Amino acid sequence: MMGEHFPVLLLDFALSLGLVLVLMPKLIAFLHKISYNQTVSEYSLEQYKAKAKTPTMGGTLFVVVPIVVTLILFPEIWSHLPSLLVLCAYGAYGLIGFIDDYIIVVKKDNEGLKPWAKFLMQLLVAVAFYWVYKDFVSTDVTVPFMNAVLPLGAFYVVFAFIMFTGESNAVNLTDGMDGLAAGCSFLAISPYVMFALKQDQIIIAGFLLGVMGALLGYLKYNVHPAKIFMGDAGSLALGGLLAAVAMVLKMELSLLIIGGVFLWETLCVVIQQVSVRAFKKRVFKYTPIHYSFVISGMREPKVVLMFWMLSAICAAIGFLMGVL
Repeated sequence: MMGEHFPVLLLDFALSLGLVLVLMPKLIAFLHKISYNQTVSEYSLEQYKAKAKTPTMGGTLFVVVPIVVTLILFPEIWSHLPSLLVLCAYGAYGLIGFIDDYIIVVKKDNEGLKPWAKFLMQLLVAVAFYWVYKDFVSTDVTVPFMNAVLPLGAFYVVFAFIMFTGESNAVNLTDGMDGLAAGCSFLAISPYVMFALKQDQIIIAGFLLGVMGALLGYLKYNVHPAKIFMGDAGSLALGGLLAAVAMVLKMELSLLIIGGVFLWETLCVVIQQVSVRAFKKRVFKYTPIHYSFVISGMREPKVVLMFWMLSAICAAIGFLMGVL
């Protein structure tokens, strides 16, 4: 089955890669021209303050390009709800991030979308996702290796909201060093390509390959020293994509392992905040945790490479769990 579709799958990857490689320099030049630069958090390490001169919102390109390429290569997607649902979740979270980025850059501060507005948008996406999802996929969640099934029923909408918000914010927290979030996302997406092919979900596999190709093109300009950052438009979209594809392929809990780096980043931030507020003590030197390694003396590229290696291990373990 895969051999028959291999050319179009490869084409989705190659076209997305090529278009991002060609268009990204033009986007960088345009963003420089209009001074559409990164707004760095006041809590960032001092050496990262200089990155305020680097343009942001590069994520818009690796969100839009694979969506357009996949719609062209797979016109039958309009009658294939699972694939369309994954694509729409990716686009919807990219749009939420784009709005957040736009407000941050225009106001020149890090306030962005009001928390209630972001919460409401994410809730609406989760409800819309569930409304379509429940008609063609079971709302049961399988627990790996335990032969246990959790029949969530209508509570799946809450589960979907937790999946979307948790993963999108986790990728967002990881997006703090050149190439870090994009590389980890590239690796985390790869097992789901294989899961999709195993389930004969060819369009989903093609779309994921398109996103991977676009990410690879983006990484050329995002590895150290980065010429552009993805912004919330990219990080929220990637998190939304991982959550959506895990749910549509009924591999929900696999994301805990495959997205292990994102989970680690989030848990460290939560532990740090709880400890500081409750006991006035830090557990880690700094969070998000990738900054702790820089404080300890590691150079940024080495930290990023280490996190990529961890992400690859998590992806491999998650893949083995999914096929066993």
